[in-house]
Parts: sequence; C-alpha cells; structure tokens
Amino acid sequence: MSNPVIDLLDLKKYFKEVKAVDGVSLSINQGEIFGLLGPNGAGKTTILNILCTLLKPTSGNAIICGHDINKDKDAVRRCIGIVFQDPSLDDQLTAYENLDLHGRLYHIPKDKRKQKMEELLELVELSDKRNVMVKTFSGGMKRRLEIARGLLHQPEVLFLDEPTLGLDPQTRRHIWEYIEKLNRDTKVTIILTTHYMDEADVLCNRVAIIDRGKISAIDTSTQLKKQIGGEVISIKTEDEFHPDQPWIKNVNKHDGCINLTVEEADQKLSLLMNIAQEKKINIDSVTIHKPTLEDVFLHFTGKTIREEEANWADAVRTRRRSRSR
Repeated sequence: MSNPVIDLLDLKKYFKEVKAVDGVSLSINQGEIFGLLGPNGAGKTTILNILCTLLKPTSGNAIICGHDINKDKDAVRRCIGIVFQDPSLDDQLTAYENLDLHGRLYHIPKDKRKQKMEELLELVELSDKRNVMVKTFSGGMKRRLEIARGLLHQPEVLFLDEPTLGLDPQTRRHIWEYIEKLNRDTKVTIILTTHYMDEADVLCNRVAIIDRGKISAIDTSTQLKKQIGGEVISIKTEDEFHPDQPWIKNVNKHDGCINLTVEEADQKLSLLMNIAQEKKINIDSVTIHKPTLEDVFLHFTGKTIREEEANWADAVRTRRRSRSR
C-alpha cells in the first residue's frame, strides 16, 4: 500500500467561533482501512462531509482519486461511496428495490446493475431477503444493506461513518467481518470514523486520533501503543498520590485513577505499594494491563474518550437549553 488515494492538505472548517476541523493534513493509501478515531464533536464527521463534497471547507483542500474536491465535485462523487451515520434506506421498499433505485440514480446499465446487485446481496448475506420490505429488517441487516448500496457503483473509496453505532456487540462484530471481507475481496479503500476503540483496533491498518478538530497522533494501532511502551498500572484512590520515580515513564489521572506507565510492571508494583504505605495512601484497587488505544487517547489528549463524549453531550444539552429559552 504505497499509492495515496486521498490527500488532505491543511483542511479547515470553521462554524463561527467553532473550529470543527483545524488544519488537518494526511494521506490515505490505496486499499487501506483507515480510521478516524475520536469522540462525537471531534471533527470526524465534518471531515467526511467535506471529502464527500457535502460541505465546503473554510480553507485548505483535498484530492480524492486524483480529483480536486473544490474544483471537480462530480468526479469525486463518482469515485466514492458512503454509508451515513443516520439510516438512509427507504423502509417502504424491499432490499432489491433500494439497491435498484440507487443503481438507477448512478445510471448503471440494467444488465450490469442486476448482476452487481445479486453479487452484493450475496456478499452481505441478504440474498434470501432480497424481496423483503426493509422496515422488517434488524439494525444489523439494514447496515449490511447500506454497505452493499454504497458499493453498487464500484467506488474506489468507501466512507463508513460510525457504521456500528447503536448496534449490540454481537452484531457489531458481524459488521466488522463484512467490512474486512469487502476490503479483502474488492480492494476498496475504506475510511472509517468511530469512537469505539476496539473497532479501530480490529479493523484499521492505521488510525488518526482526532481531538478538537486536530490530529493528535497517526500510525498503526500497534505503533501507537509502542509509543507509550511498557505496561499501565492503574491505581484507584481518593487520596492525592504523586509517586515521583525515574522509572515511571508517564502519569495520567482521570476518573479517580492514577495511570502509571512503567516497564516490568509486576516488579514495580511492590515498590509503588511501599511508597503508598509510607505516604499513608489508601488504595481501593490496582490493575495492570498492556497499553490500549484508550491509553493512547489519554496519553495524547489528556482525557479518556468517554470523558470527551460526556463533555460533548453536556455542550449539546447546553445549546438545546439556550435554543429553548
């Protein structure tokens, strides 16, 4: 994977005082599954909307499949497919009719359209539901049909905006299998937005951590974890605990826990417990784990993604109350 299919060049999108996207530059390779990882309100969906030509950037540019998003929107739209975060199927049509309508909108010839529809229904395991009304489908079935629809015109790039949002864990894992399969079988480049750490970890060749409209870090999941290094000791305590030792690589505090990144955590734990005892620190619990993407997010942003979600939700509620007043 060495051929960039997407280039973002200092992309910015401002909504009055809000910097939704604040100078994002990156390249995405052909055939890659690339993840934009961050909480709601971080700028992920805004970036997707700009790349899909649904939003005009405040400044900066992007090139998709060799086409300029500012100068050649029609060519960009022909080479991309998208599965929106919100459901966009017609519940009053069958699975087959939804695909057929989409194919007609893209002026796909009848014979080719029928052949492709059959192939895609088979790919997402909905062939036996082809003539069933979509309103009877489960959330996972609808998601699979939307993915099939996004592939119907054979795009070079497929955008998936929070593809498993609101689905139960088992269905989410099934959707992951379909995403991996279609990438493997069709070689389509996939750009995935998510705030599920495990989703990005499983699916993505590389991830970019988005925080307040900026990229905080970008690399493979493995390399990002290696940047933290060692293991993470999480100490839950209500006391102020400041273990200042040269072998502690990083310290983060959140949600009543002190997270210490160290090498050889099993050996260092007894030293930490001795320090806590000397300082008369009451410890409620201790856990040791290998660095996760949640730890990576905490390392680069100073907050967990759950805390970012809570802040975003509070901001939304505040805006709604302001509007109601």
